[in-house]
Amino acid sequence: MKIVGIVGSTAEKSYNRLLLQYIQREFTDLFDLEILEIDQIPLFNQDNPELATEGPVHTLNRKIRQADGVIIATAEHNHTTPGPLKSALEWLSFTIHPLKNKPVKIIGASYLDQGTSRSQLHLRQILEAPGIDALVMPGQEFLLGNCKEAINANGDLVEPSTVSFLKGSLEKFMKYVESVQPLKDNPVFPEEDLTATKHCDTTIEDVDMTAPDWVEQAAEKVGAVEGDTYVKLDRGLLTVNQLNWFLKTIPLELTYADENNQYIYYNRVKPGQDMFASRYEKDVGSPLGAVHPPRAVKNVSWVISQLRSGNMEGVHVHVPIHKDNYVVHNYVAMHDEEGKYRGINEHVLDLQPVIEWYLEQTGQKLVKIEEDTTDASTSASMNGAWSHDDKNAVEADAKSGASDAEVADTTTAAIATDEDSSASQS
Repeated sequence: MKIVGIVGSTAEKSYNRLLLQYIQREFTDLFDLEILEIDQIPLFNQDNPELATEGPVHTLNRKIRQADGVIIATAEHNHTTPGPLKSALEWLSFTIHPLKNKPVKIIGASYLDQGTSRSQLHLRQILEAPGIDALVMPGQEFLLGNCKEAINANGDLVEPSTVSFLKGSLEKFMKYVESVQPLKDNPVFPEEDLTATKHCDTTIEDVDMTAPDWVEQAAEKVGAVEGDTYVKLDRGLLTVNQLNWFLKTIPLELTYADENNQYIYYNRVKPGQDMFASRYEKDVGSPLGAVHPPRAVKNVSWVISQLRSGNMEGVHVHVPIHKDNYVVHNYVAMHDEEGKYRGINEHVLDLQPVIEWYLEQTGQKLVKIEEDTTDASTSASMNGAWSHDDKNAVEADAKSGASDAEVADTTTAAIATDEDSSASQS
């Protein structure tokens, strides 16, 4: 189970951070904990709503959305919740609402005896307010008083009784997370503009996106380099030719659709009609809506909206129309260093050779499971696992980090529709 822990303090030395780090280190058998900081979150200002969909606020938003539950470790300042934490929660309840119906546990550490009791009470009221609507775990308060003495120099809790109580409280939180799953929110996001009319800071202006020679026109427009000209990359230096050779020999079919939903690249590993996801040179540069049949547009929009919003980090789907292959389409959200959404990395992979090589190397074999099983990644029921004798099973896996069974049918339909039409995909 994936849990995120929010440090409710911006102090360089925070006992609440130490408390979360202790939980992260000592209770790996209960859940995976990712610790999130709020020190880069700007002071809430409703006059700048765009800050909710980019940068550190967007990063915090998508981390929370992709988690099964949240633990907030709050400090206490002047008998209440610290200002930076309150400001962060304002962002998370203005135009975005990642905490809606999300199970939350509150903990806290303070210098004095009461262990953030007032702060926790106020934080509970804030989290239950309309606009946030978190599912705050009732009872089971963890109030760590006298934290300077309670946590030693190694960051460990000193008293065994405190450790025991904390473990029991976290175990109950795991049961609480499971029990409230039926209340999980299924957010509805704005429909995507697949005509690429909004433009972004990398859009090449005054070039017809649908022109069959868009690549050549756009390259001339911006003076793009080619051939043996060097390009400095994040961790390397390659010529354009070397970069093309490298990308063409990666055993994946790669596609880049930018944040404006413009299809701007694919690695031409073989002739378009021979690729698992057909690609054609004339389509590069086109809006995504122009390279999908009308019946697929709704599902394509759904996939992109899940990735853009941060509700999911990736969508992974097995498409069973290739008889002798096990082809998986992977859609992964890309973000820049500031956390801004920058488009979709689609990579299509045939797992069949990998599976067969692995079985040959290990002497193992795949067997068909007769009874119904549940896919641990999606909680989706499957009638028998795929084997060499059962290649028609459809598996859809939406990897959000949390449990998202409901995406399976929608996503499979989107990809299957596209492949049947040999249209380019997002």
